[in-house]
Amino acid sequence: MARKRKNRTHLKGAAPTTTTVDGVPKSFIIKHGPVGHSIAQLVRDFRKVMEPNTASRLKERNRNKLKDYLTLAPALQVTHLLAFTLTPIAPSLRIIRLSAGPTLSFRVERYSLMKDILNTSRRARSIGMEYLSPPLLVLASFPAPSPTTPPHLTLLMKSFQTLFPPLSPHTLALSSARRVVLVSYNADRGTVDFRHYVITVKPYGVSKRVRRVLEGTQKASGGILDLGNEKDVADFLLRKRGEAGPDGGYESAASSTESVAGDDGDAVDLADDYVGRNNKKGQRRAVRLDEVGPRMELRLVKITEGVPGKEGSVIYHEFVKKTKKEVASMQAAHAAKEKLRKERRAEQERNVERKKAKGKSTGGEEDEDEEEEDADEGMEEHGADEEDDEGGWDDDEEISEGDEEEGEEGDAPESSEDEEEQRRPTKKVRIRGKR
Repeated sequence: MARKRKNRTHLKGAAPTTTTVDGVPKSFIIKHGPVGHSIAQLVRDFRKVMEPNTASRLKERNRNKLKDYLTLAPALQVTHLLAFTLTPIAPSLRIIRLSAGPTLSFRVERYSLMKDILNTSRRARSIGMEYLSPPLLVLASFPAPSPTTPPHLTLLMKSFQTLFPPLSPHTLALSSARRVVLVSYNADRGTVDFRHYVITVKPYGVSKRVRRVLEGTQKASGGILDLGNEKDVADFLLRKRGEAGPDGGYESAASSTESVAGDDGDAVDLADDYVGRNNKKGQRRAVRLDEVGPRMELRLVKITEGVPGKEGSVIYHEFVKKTKKEVASMQAAHAAKEKLRKERRAEQERNVERKKAKGKSTGGEEDEDEEEEDADEGMEEHGADEEDDEGGWDDDEEISEGDEEEGEEGDAPESSEDEEEQRRPTKKVRIRGKR
């Protein structure tokens, strides 16, 4: 049987270095604690929204704590941590800005998974290449920053802006704009609506039947349109939807309900080549947004300074309101606590430095003591050897022949036995194995 060859799992040479773009936020999206199947699927869907700048294949374990992710994130240049948890009231979402905060806590009022949105959609989509580029962020219905605007709304808007890469129209490639994330503020309900769309570009002012004739069909029949049941091509192009034949009337591209766009506001002239068939620069195309999910309705509950485990004062709370005096006392208490923490940290560092210096000094003394002990031991051994020499034989002392013969006769049997043991061959141990 041939020997199985081992696969090489280590590459030779230096490890490839990954280049990171400055200013691009990276995120961890995790579930914390027992959450159930639906919330776990919502976590996976939200990771697809944040691709490619998130850990899509991150696997949480039951023994992982929130502190583990906070410790690991700076080494991987992660800027945001999004944690989904399940409370007795409703699911919750925490957006943590690493590594100094703030921390925003939301209650998930309602949500729909990606599979639910796609099942209710009339147009089935094959999702894949859209997630190779980050989405474009659109903020809607947020009040403009002003002295009368509540400060927590401005902070909320800034927090969502920092989740996604900054948009640069001068350097952005048109083909990389494939998705849109819409975050809109509902002032009546006091909630934030989260939506996720895919951008589709179609010919402008052309009905669906004309596009099928020009572009062909996407079925497995080879891309050829089947007109075997039609008497005339006009029956297929101009027939109204649901009519059996041309007697029921005809329709134009402008009056067609299946037309992609009949309004000039939906049409744009492409500034550059875009993905898709015949989407060349300068062509007039209709732009449409198809929702792919997930969909969430979030209610802001609390904003705190710092990160979990090192939380500071509460900046905003939806249900708990405090007076100015209470807020001032809380801020003073947090400042005193932070001052005490820094003093303890400085004291610990001083203790560590003192122990290191003490260890170095005592290390030299210990080396000297060891050398002295070794010298004393050497003197003692030398003295013991001299005592042994005094009790031994002298070189000038003569030995009689009778004593030599007796010594030789006494030693002969022992030497013969030793020689026999040395000449005796060792027995080989045989191991029976399956042939």
